Amino acid sequence: MKEYEFILKYALTDQNADSSQYLDALFEAGCDDAMIGTGKTGFIALEFVREAASADEAVLSAIADVKKAIPDAELIEVSPDLVTPTEIASVLGCSRQNIQKIIANPKKRFPNPIHQSSAGGIWHLEPVLRWFMEDGVSINQNLLEIAEISMTANLIHQSQKVNPRIQSKFRDII
Repeated sequence: MKEYEFILKYALTDQNADSSQYLDALFEAGCDDAMIGTGKTGFIALEFVREAASADEAVLSAIADVKKAIPDAELIEVSPDLVTPTEIASVLGCSRQNIQKIIANPKKRFPNPIHQSSAGGIWHLEPVLRWFMEDGVSINQNLLEIAEISMTANLIHQSQKVNPRIQSKFRDII
């Protein structure tokens, strides 16, 4: 068994709900391996350290446990997934400036961001970790696995919100 660290973020159906009312139900449903954040009204976040045979087993079982406790909660995000240069630096234990130099270096083909703005970019963590591995940086394999599962879960979740008619048109051209 391996130990996986990840966060599940949820929106509660009742945006005025006190999320602390769900603590006992979450514990009883199997989320006793999570630190639960209830700081924002209408939302709840669970930071898991879960033992499982694989990252997908860890995340899927955690989602199922939350669903048992709060059936109408909407999953917003599984993380770690979306990261800024500052967050990449934190994961790798280096400075933000170092990451920005790497990103800006035209001789290195850093992964393309999924969003670019004047303030910077946002990347999926998994391809960034793979890129650093190919560049010789040692990457924690559990982190890489959980980043891949997080990205996949988020993309699947978001794709369910897409109009199928429009999706098929874009799939043909993209």
